[in-house]
Amino acid sequence: MSTATAPGTAPGTAPVPGPAPGFPPELRPAPIGVRSVTRTFFFILWRDVFVTGRELGTFLAQVLVEPFFILFVFGKVLGELGFTGGGFQQVLLPGVVALSSFLVSLQNTALPLIIDFSWSKEIEDRLLAPIPITLVAVEKLVFGMLRGIVASLLMIPMGFLVLDDATWPMDSFPATVGVLLMGALAGSTVGLTIGTLAPPRHISIVFAVALTPLMFTGCTQFPWHGLADVRWFQVLCAFNPLTYVSEGIRALLLPPGGPGSIPLWVDLSALTAAILIFGAIGIRGFHRRARD
Repeated sequence: MSTATAPGTAPGTAPVPGPAPGFPPELRPAPIGVRSVTRTFFFILWRDVFVTGRELGTFLAQVLVEPFFILFVFGKVLGELGFTGGGFQQVLLPGVVALSSFLVSLQNTALPLIIDFSWSKEIEDRLLAPIPITLVAVEKLVFGMLRGIVASLLMIPMGFLVLDDATWPMDSFPATVGVLLMGALAGSTVGLTIGTLAPPRHISIVFAVALTPLMFTGCTQFPWHGLADVRWFQVLCAFNPLTYVSEGIRALLLPPGGPGSIPLWVDLSALTAAILIFGAIGIRGFHRRARD
């Protein structure tokens, strides 16, 4: 008894079954394409945004309390006591806004990653989604960045309420938002690096060691050029990406006769380098943790 083989099939091998002729086209498995990957990516991102909306009170408390007291104590109380000179509020507000965009993005990228990889294991569901592992990491970056942007924009009206002499020229607002976006993305990439490389059992130590130096070497309470007489500290601040967020906003907001700031093109170049370096390290660490 002889059997016929399909054209192009080697003798003695079974033909590869295909979809039955009467199989409905809408039920046939479709290949995963760019459109499907894009839709899945935005569905995952929308889920995280929706959860944030349900926890809005907790989120606002997390992102507003610390910057509010920095503005109140450094900008209001010390000013009324005579320990800060005129114009300090105008230097302080851009720094606190930059601090919010950078640190909120960092924390909201690093902490969920540590929880997902070590305790909740929620990351396993995301890794089963029909998108590349790299895009799962990118979604974490984008979500952390969005939180940082919202936090920084909320600090602008709060600064007007707390401080007496702070101004924010609206003609530079679009460019300022661009700097904040880059600062928030830089913070997210640093958070991705910390969240994938730091051991979960030591995360409290890592945050204590990393966040405090980032806060106080990011030129949030003082201009970078003002450190000319403390050269070693000025050089140290130059290695902190937060410095270039603070100085970039000051370059757009402060009048020409005020304290000098790092040129905007230098700030943008430094932030771009930080995003590429920490993004590459963080995504590589994310792949390693996902394989584990």
